Amino acid sequence: MDENLIHSDPAVMMGKPVIRGTRVTVELILEKLAAGETVDDILKSYPHLKKESVLAAIAYASRVMKMNIVHPTSHKAA
Repeated sequence: MDENLIHSDPAVMMGKPVIRGTRVTVELILEKLAAGETVDDILKSYPHLKKESVLAAIAYASRVMKMNIVHPTSHKAA
């Protein structure tokens, strides 16, 4: 996976990680996948993206989740 495909710049999308050269955020790609869209669906919606870019976004999210950071969920204890 090409790690250079993901870029973060405070001047672009408030510093959220994006696909380099676009304003398409990793967050948006993950939301679309979670909603049931396929990689092909995303590529149809964003024809300037390549499959490698979508896969890089998934790999980036995986790396971030492995960091020693607490990620609270919205579930409240009963």
